[in-house]
Amino acid sequence: MPDKPDHNTPEMHWRSLALLNLFRLLCVVGLTLSIAVFSHRFVTDPGLRGPFLWLISSDLVLIGLFAVTILKRKPSFEIQLSVQVVTDVIFLVCLMDLFGGVRSGLGILLLPYLAAAGLISRGRMTLFHAAVASIALLIEQAWRVLQYQASFDENFTPALLCVACFAVAWLGHRLSRTAEASEKLAEQRGVDLQNLAQVNQRILQDVSDGVVVVDSLGHIRQFNERAEQLTGRSLLIGDLVAEPLPRLAEAVAAWQQDRTRMVELVAGGRPQKTLRLRMVGLSDEEPGDVMVYLEDMDRLRHESQQLKLAALGRLTANLAHEIRNPLSAISHAAQLLGEETGDDPLYTRLTRIIDDNAKRLERMVHDVLELNRRDRLQITDIDLAQWLAGFLEEFRQVEKIAPLLPLACPPNVVIRFDPGHLHQVLWNLARNGWRYCSQSDGSLTFAVHQAEGHWMLDVYNDGPPVPADAQVQLFEPFFTTESKGTGLGLYIAREICAANAAHLVYAPPEKGARFRITFGMNDGQKNTNG
Repeated sequence: MPDKPDHNTPEMHWRSLALLNLFRLLCVVGLTLSIAVFSHRFVTDPGLRGPFLWLISSDLVLIGLFAVTILKRKPSFEIQLSVQVVTDVIFLVCLMDLFGGVRSGLGILLLPYLAAAGLISRGRMTLFHAAVASIALLIEQAWRVLQYQASFDENFTPALLCVACFAVAWLGHRLSRTAEASEKLAEQRGVDLQNLAQVNQRILQDVSDGVVVVDSLGHIRQFNERAEQLTGRSLLIGDLVAEPLPRLAEAVAAWQQDRTRMVELVAGGRPQKTLRLRMVGLSDEEPGDVMVYLEDMDRLRHESQQLKLAALGRLTANLAHEIRNPLSAISHAAQLLGEETGDDPLYTRLTRIIDDNAKRLERMVHDVLELNRRDRLQITDIDLAQWLAGFLEEFRQVEKIAPLLPLACPPNVVIRFDPGHLHQVLWNLARNGWRYCSQSDGSLTFAVHQAEGHWMLDVYNDGPPVPADAQVQLFEPFFTTESKGTGLGLYIAREICAANAAHLVYAPPEKGARFRITFGMNDGQKNTNG
């Protein structure tokens, strides 16, 4: 059965064996040229030319055969190495005998072959190779003594050469052990570095912020998926950061000039995000390399609101008993006081102040408690035109509004919303709008239109617009511009809209103020127009 190719031996061993075969070819070529150039000094007997050419030709044939066996990887690596070393020993000893034995100096060529074989085999079989070379040298010397071509006094030189063979073999064995240990250490370090790179890549992908590493020339060296999500751009390692993100490139250049600057930019995508850039230099050796953290300011604001909401939830746990009970007592005492004082204007004014502030506190408690009821949904289909008409009629009667409140809504617009929640949100928007408008015909209007596949409801009033600096905090809890306000109305309205898959925003017009509700944003529902 033919030998199978040896695929268990590392590829580096086979390459080393191929290099040894190439070294053998170069040595044969060098010997041939040397003999051809200096033949008048080394080949004094013309009869030696024939055996020399026969030896050279035989070795060249074997070199070609070895090249084929190395390429086919069979027989096994150890067998090929041992056969090649034994062949080299026989070739060199025969050549040495042809040119006068040990005195020719050709025996020294055995040492590099033995050293190379020891290094290639990583210490295995090195003593065997040295023993084969020593035996061949001793046999050649004994043969010359028997042929009376050498005397017993010349045995010292072959003995030294045999000792040199074992010394070189031992040295090759030690060097191979050191090389093997270094190779294992390098391999382990490579595995450790690869694992560390994988850990770093995993950490980089799992961080909540976007990360982009930019070198001193402005090329992208590394990034994570979050950076692509936040910027809305596709990034490629090696590309100039200025191509997909020109504003980021400008910010990096500005930071390299002044490392204390904090930069904000508006990224692309839908919806647009406000990003804060935090930059860190990678090393002192490469001062131009920078790691850019992209922080989503909208997410940070949302997390801040969640923290406020968590604190508010702890407050509402005892709010009903801790405030409502004494508040009821105060209201009842004010009512009794009003009945006892009769028509005294002073006492009437004081009791009215007590009653008004008690109602204000009651309204604040009610608004706070509504935060814990926003996810009790009963979503149904609502005919928006019919529902809005009924709502406006009720709103005008309760608030005692005489001027007209225009409504523009296409017929048969159907949305999905909790009717009670929609009533609460619109009542809040309508009451705020009526408070700030000119309170004349058309000063508070309601308009329904469609954009990008969603129905939108605009509540517009002709009052003063919301200041630009207040628009950022408009929907934050406890933010208010009035001394008597709780700062929870718009926040609760937006939370209720989000629970009903809608989105409440302030959409500033050219004049006045406008709040917009976009229906069917998050749950994939489709608004219909029959």
